[in-house]
This record gives sequence, C-alpha cells and structure tokens, in this order.
Amino acid sequence: MTTARVRGIYATAVTELLNDDGLEVVQASGPIRERFDASFATAPADGSIETSRDRRGVEVSGDPEAVDEVASILESLAIDTFRWDPAASRGAVFDAEVLEADGGGGALVDLGDGRRGYLNYDDVDDYVDSGNRYRVQVQEPTPPWDDDEPRVAPTLEAAGGLCTLSRDRSGVSADVRGERADELVGMTDLLSVEVPDGWGLRWHRAAADADLAAMETALEDAVDRVRELEDALAGAPDELGQPRRLVAPERTVWLWFGRESRFALDDVRREVESTMPGHHRTKAADRAASTAVDFAEAVCGSTGGDPDGSFPFEAVSRQFGPLEGDRLEIGHGKPDGRLISLGYGDVTDWDPEGTITLERSMRGGGTYDALGVPKEDGDVAVTKFREGRWWYPTTYEDADGAAKGTYVNVCTPLELFPDEIRYVDLYVDVIRTPDGTVEVVDRDELEAAAADGLVSESLAEKATGVAEAVERALSK
Repeated sequence: MTTARVRGIYATAVTELLNDDGLEVVQASGPIRERFDASFATAPADGSIETSRDRRGVEVSGDPEAVDEVASILESLAIDTFRWDPAASRGAVFDAEVLEADGGGGALVDLGDGRRGYLNYDDVDDYVDSGNRYRVQVQEPTPPWDDDEPRVAPTLEAAGGLCTLSRDRSGVSADVRGERADELVGMTDLLSVEVPDGWGLRWHRAAADADLAAMETALEDAVDRVRELEDALAGAPDELGQPRRLVAPERTVWLWFGRESRFALDDVRREVESTMPGHHRTKAADRAASTAVDFAEAVCGSTGGDPDGSFPFEAVSRQFGPLEGDRLEIGHGKPDGRLISLGYGDVTDWDPEGTITLERSMRGGGTYDALGVPKEDGDVAVTKFREGRWWYPTTYEDADGAAKGTYVNVCTPLELFPDEIRYVDLYVDVIRTPDGTVEVVDRDELEAAAADGLVSESLAEKATGVAEAVERALSK
C-alpha cells in the first residue's frame, strides 16, 4: 500500500481523499489524529504532500510511482486543478555553473537545458564567483508559478521517510532533544542495517514515535537511495562538466488549486470536520486569515457551517482585504504553469457582493491586444473583477475619458486575495472595438492548448461556452 505524509492547510481534505482511494496516511500531525476516527502509523512515507509557500497549491515529492498515484487523485479534484512537473525535482543532482554572484545572499546557477537554481552562499565553504562549478542537489523545489528558483546546495542527501543520510554529517544524531535523542541514537545500534561509509545519519522528529521495524525500514530506504545516487554518480567524472542533470531519484509534481478546487476541498473536509463556506479560499488568502478560520470553527463549531452557505466575501475582505484604496497585482496564470504579472492597479470601487474596480495608468507605445488601438500616455485601464466569475472586462479610456475598446479575458474563476487577483488564463477572449464590433478571438490558441494537453477537454468546452455567452451579452 502506498504511504503518504501530509502537511499544510489542505491536510484534512487531502487525508480524506487519500484514505478514500486506499492510500495510507502516515506520520499524521496532532490535529489530523484528533479529527479522524482512525489510527495512523509512524512509518516511512513513499510520498510527501506539502502546501506551497503562497498556499495556492501543493508539492508532491517522493517515489515516482507514489507521486504519480497521489497526483492523479488530486488533479481530478475540480475543473480548475492544474498539474505540472517542474524542471528540477527535490533531491535531483546537477553539475552547475554560477551565472551571477553579485552580492545578496546567494548566486544564480545554470543547471543545464534552460534550468536555473539558487545557491545560498552560506552553503558553500569558499568564495563564490561567476563561472565556478559545483555538484549540487535540489533542497527545495519551487512551483512554476513562483519567480524564485529552486534552492540547491553542494551536498548529497538521501531521505528514508523517518531519517536522512548526508555526506555532510558524521555519526548518528536526532532532531529531538534530551533522553529521546539518546534513545534514538542507541536504538540505531539494534538495527540490522548499517550506515554507509562516509555518510552521517540524522533521525527526524517523527522517528521518536516509531518502533524498531519502522526505523529499520526507513534506514533501508535511505540506504537504497544512497546506493542509487552512488551508482548514478560513479560514471560521472570527478572534474565537473557542463551544467546537466546527473540523477533524479525522486519525482516532484506541483498542483495548483483554483477557486472551484478549493470549494471542492471544503466539501471533502466537511465530511470530517465542521467547515465554514470558503474555508480553504480564506486560508489561502492570508496567514492571519488562516488562524482566524481555525479559531472561528473551533469556538463556534464553524461560523456558517451550512454546506449550502456562500463564501463570506464581505467579512473576509473587510478584515483582510482587498478594499477600496488598496493596490493589487494582477496575477495572470498560464496553463503551462507560468505566472505573468499584468501590473498593479488601485482599487477605486468595492462592493460587499464581491466586485472590485481596478484602475491602471497605461504607458504609450504599441497597440492594445486584438483591439488594434494605439496605446497612448494618459490612457487608463478600468477593470472589474468579481469573485468566482469566469471572465473579467477591461475598458481602455484615453486621457479625456473616451472609450478605446473593451477586452474581456476568459479565465478560471477569479479569486480576489488581499494583495493579488489570481486566475489561470484560458486563451480565448472577447473584444468590443470602439465602433461596437464584438468578436471572440484566440480560439486557435485554446484549441492548440487543448491539443497539447495543457487544458482539459472539459475546461476548453467551458471556456468556449463562457466566451460565446459574453459575446452574446456584449452584442445586445
């Protein structure tokens, strides 16, 4: 049976989903143990599910087959769930060359084939300069929608679910204190598996609750990974070559949850625990909001636990934003995982039903996409965003307030976070030119994305239907 470790704001819902599909969740956190009427083993995990730093999705890393099994379950969650494989998986080893080492806390490195990484200066013993080459391992992968590069370090590690073997360590240690740490170190001598020469063993905190059989399995897994790394690197020359990937013993998959995905996760979580409408939507917005949701549900048994209730946009927005006067970024996601910023604008109007108006000052030069109207200094883009809507209109006006055309972007359901408007663009759009002509544009781009598998058939049909409905509305 595939085992998985789950952490983060989606943990309860993901645990329920995995349990329903016959996977075993291990190393469960305290809150998860309390919520489920089941026992959870403290055993090595084949895969690990962690919430991304921006709380918009999850990382799934571990054994390639386990990762694929978990990701297949999660990607079918809702129509606006997206799945991507990053260029650099957790644990992958590369020969790298420093591209830029101009101050700051680290250097940008070339990993080959267009891949980049970030090398922290503190992880290197000597001075780092452009052109230096290192053999590095990915310590922290990053999602494709994040501007940061994956963090790499000039070390080798092999994890076994409850422990890690490292070339930078010696002996046996534990990530706990006091007598329990001494016990873990002492219990290692009772295991039939030996730590490989040149590697140090570090037991994770979860190992403190594990039995000898689980510890032995974990160490066996870590040793197997060490052998895999050593075998793969045995043929690599000692002198570092051009940037390239040498071995990738683990696989990493990123899943991005759209608004409908978050509400689907609410439904799953509600089967286990009292869950307010918009639980995951609110938690994804802000860390303080996440704490507030936990408090409200704990004290009141869920404020608004009616599953048919609507997302309390007004309450969340008034407490955490966005509100009139705020400045927001438009996060224009693409189905291939990239995140493009369309710039910042000022919220000039807000209503409690979930609609905001954003105004942006435009610079001259070029023309507006599809409209064919020149961009001029003094132009203003006025955009209306409504929480949960599959489209949003932008009207371009000149310095005197005269309309220069309207561009309607079709996208996954909008989420209005405190500092960012977020969605994934679905290629097809609708325009209305200054003379009143209305037209659906970029159908071919949507068709190509569907053919390439970037957009599912159901999502492509939905996008086309939305565009045609908007076209009819604008033509009246």
